[in-house]
Amino acid sequence: MSTVFKIMSKHPKTVGPAVSIVSAAKKMRTARVGSLLVKKGKQLVGIVTDTDIVRRAVATSKPLGKLTVEKIMTTPLCTIEGSESIDDAQEMMGDLGVRHLAVTKGGAIVGVVSVRDVMLSFRKYAQSKISTDVSYSEPKISQD
Repeated sequence: MSTVFKIMSKHPKTVGPAVSIVSAAKKMRTARVGSLLVKKGKQLVGIVTDTDIVRRAVATSKPLGKLTVEKIMTTPLCTIEGSESIDDAQEMMGDLGVRHLAVTKGGAIVGVVSVRDVMLSFRKYAQSKISTDVSYSEPKISQD
């Protein structure tokens, strides 16, 4: 099976901790991503996801324009080494109850892998296995 490096997003989007939830959501929409790494100075301190926005902001009925990313982000970051298998990423996501993992190489964050990335990888793998393992033939219909 392939490694996390092969399926990760290589240029994760970032946002500052003082950014409003509305601004973060707009950035996610524009970038077509489900998460933003939270960067304070030069350090990555957390992650804010579309799920965080729904569960920790919208569902609380707090004024979204005044609520900041720092108040709802997930911290610390859950990480996986990029050389790990995709199966390991899936297992870690399940164990931790998260849908995004920061991907590291030598301790530095180099990307993000999402549950969607994992699912698409499994789908491609399954499709290639099906087409090589199974030959399709028309069913024979009895004329009795």
